Amino acid sequence: MRLPALRAEPIPLRAAAPAKVTLTPDRLIAAGVAGLGVASAVMLARAAGDWRFAVGFLVGFAAIAAAIVLAARMRVGVVAESAPRPDRALLRAALDVCEEPAAITDRAGRMIAANVAYVDRFGAAAVPPALPGLDLYAETVAAAGRSAWREGDAEVALGSTRVTLHVLRAGVGEDHLLWRIGDGRGEGRTDALRLVGGGFGDRLGRAGLMAALIDERGRVLVANKVFIARAIGPQVSSITGRDFAACLTQDEDGALHFARDPEDADPLRLLHVPLDDGELAAGAAAMLLFDDPAQRVPESSTRPDDLYGLLGMLPLGLALIDRDGRFLFQNEAFRAAAGMSDVEHAVYPSDLVVKEDKSAVSDAVRRFAGAKPASGPFGNAPIFSGDVAVRLRHRPDEPVSLTVASARGLGDAAVILSLKDSAEEGRLQRQVAQATKMQAVGQLAGGVAHDFNNILTAVLGHCDLILMRHTPGDSDYDDIQQIRHNANRAAGLTRQLLAFSRQQTLRPQVLQLPDVISEVSNLLRRLMGESMQLVINHGRSIGPVRADPGQLEQVIVNLAVNARDAMPDGGVLTIRTYGVSAAEVRRLGADVLPAGDYSAFSVTDTGTGIPPDVLPKIFEPFFTTKDVGKGTGLGLSTVYGIVKQSGGFIFADSEMGKGTSFVVYLPVFHGEIASPEKEKVKEAPQELWGSGSILVVEDEDMVRSVAERALSRQGYQVRTAANGEEALEILNQVPAGEASSGFDLLISDVMMPTMDGPTMVAHARERFPELPILFMSGYAEEQLRRSINLDNVSFLAKPFSVQQLAEAARDALARHAKAEKAR
Repeated sequence: MRLPALRAEPIPLRAAAPAKVTLTPDRLIAAGVAGLGVASAVMLARAAGDWRFAVGFLVGFAAIAAAIVLAARMRVGVVAESAPRPDRALLRAALDVCEEPAAITDRAGRMIAANVAYVDRFGAAAVPPALPGLDLYAETVAAAGRSAWREGDAEVALGSTRVTLHVLRAGVGEDHLLWRIGDGRGEGRTDALRLVGGGFGDRLGRAGLMAALIDERGRVLVANKVFIARAIGPQVSSITGRDFAACLTQDEDGALHFARDPEDADPLRLLHVPLDDGELAAGAAAMLLFDDPAQRVPESSTRPDDLYGLLGMLPLGLALIDRDGRFLFQNEAFRAAAGMSDVEHAVYPSDLVVKEDKSAVSDAVRRFAGAKPASGPFGNAPIFSGDVAVRLRHRPDEPVSLTVASARGLGDAAVILSLKDSAEEGRLQRQVAQATKMQAVGQLAGGVAHDFNNILTAVLGHCDLILMRHTPGDSDYDDIQQIRHNANRAAGLTRQLLAFSRQQTLRPQVLQLPDVISEVSNLLRRLMGESMQLVINHGRSIGPVRADPGQLEQVIVNLAVNARDAMPDGGVLTIRTYGVSAAEVRRLGADVLPAGDYSAFSVTDTGTGIPPDVLPKIFEPFFTTKDVGKGTGLGLSTVYGIVKQSGGFIFADSEMGKGTSFVVYLPVFHGEIASPEKEKVKEAPQELWGSGSILVVEDEDMVRSVAERALSRQGYQVRTAANGEEALEILNQVPAGEASSGFDLLISDVMMPTMDGPTMVAHARERFPELPILFMSGYAEEQLRRSINLDNVSFLAKPFSVQQLAEAARDALARHAKAEKAR
């Protein structure tokens, strides 16, 4: 409802130097009295013949008039002083008449009074324009207040919301503002209460319908007279505030009755109508009840309306067929699974299937409709049933199973049909199969990369050993360098395989996505060329992430190259960074994206797009749509592996002819960010020459030979073992009681047959707990550290060169020596 304007006529103020005197009624009366006194004095002087009498009369008349005027002004002052001050409690009571939030502020913006609706919605401390929940429109609210001071009133709608703001200048001196914030809910509530409790509710009652409106707590807001009379008695005129559920009860058979009804009263049928359109609070509802004597039908008989209601509540797709083969009833699940919204007219079940399956469905319905089921322990329940594989008209490419069962004791129904919508189940099955295939391919790729790394380690090692005997300019030097170069290229390929299988070694750091993209932006501009435009936009509230900067740059470059290839005629590549809160993740509704805070970046192109049948396969290794020789098919699979290994998620969305967008979500790092250390002065390279005894354990003969020769050339005494058992036999040769194993360092492969490296080291550490260990592996260091519970362990990734092996051995020995010195 609209609150009446609290306005009054302003009091005229006297000007400091008026140019023109206004003749008010008070002044005219004063002038008339003065003129009457002067005229009387003149007449008295003429009658007495002496002007002294006139002067005396005039003086007395003036004194009496002055006394009367003074007394009148004093009375007005007393009345003015006794005028009551504004009563804030009275103002609040007046504002509470308004259903919508309302408040009054003074010229200084202070709160004078607010109604209950305002306090409930914004709080007692909220003063316009700072209204909680409407912070985005604070400037609009403030502008409305300024307009009201200037124009007298203002009315604005706050953006695309339903909220409407009314501001009115009010008060005796027009020095206050009346604020009213409406969103339509007050009017909707009033209309609903008026409908149910007014004449419309009476008409419902005359039709035998009892109606009540309840709030979200189940309390009655209003009810028509028939409901009140049945629920609490005709002598009560109001039921507002009572618990609706307390007015009803259920008998042993589950039938619904009013609590005050006699035992032989007819059962009630209840219709629940949710009011979730925003007019009332969430959870409010209209309750419609009427007497239903039909519920007294004996339990032995089955009524169609009860049967249809039961079938309608079941999540299974069910339909009833009569003896003539026509549909009697279909629940919503059956209609959705059968695509009946896409079928113009379906009288018979055969109308739902393709032409080739019509006869099979008709024969099955006819056969089961004429079957005579045997009497079972549960009465005349469906006994005979069978499945028919059919193809539906709206989905002819996917066969579905239609279950047909004979029925008795269900009224006119002779056959029950069951049809399940398997589209979602099929989609989930395909996703599981795809995930299983990707996992299997990942394991295969990791295994292949591990074995290939052993071969490359041998190739690179022998190249390094040969290069030690040649100098630049020799006839074989360039050929050996070419072999080494190709081996390094092959090592890069294995790193891509390991990235896809999430088994590569990462060096994570705490990063900011805008910084990473800025570092690689110059390279991207060179990759794009002149015909393409690169646009980079950075959002706000982007949290830090923990990832390998080099691998993250590779993700961005691979996505950019993929976008470039999709825009052969030029286009726009847009890279955008932004933060995603946990609330926004929940609103996205993605099942595979856990709720949490993420920093995201998207790479969007305006290219040709990806066909829908190709989109699910883009992250598979070796899958490519490019011509032979123009791609390995590992670009996007590498991206997928790096993102997943970094704990993130990647999604692709594409539309043919409009472009493709890849979005990467990386979890925000909430740990402590280490302060950047001061740059250290670059030290001179240390000598690789060393001394000491090293035990090398490697099952690959080529790798073991390279390691032995490389370490021997650096001055170490090297002994080798082909497996873990042989290494333990060598260590067990040390006499009992000796604290030292006789070896300064143990270098071992991780994956070996029969006994792997960590198991062998665990047995060795039982006798020699201080023995330093250097593991060699082609798998990720982080993954190995999580699976290996050993201290004082170093890692060397395969493939490695002779120099890298020597450096790793030197560093492991130096680290152990430093630890010994600290102890």
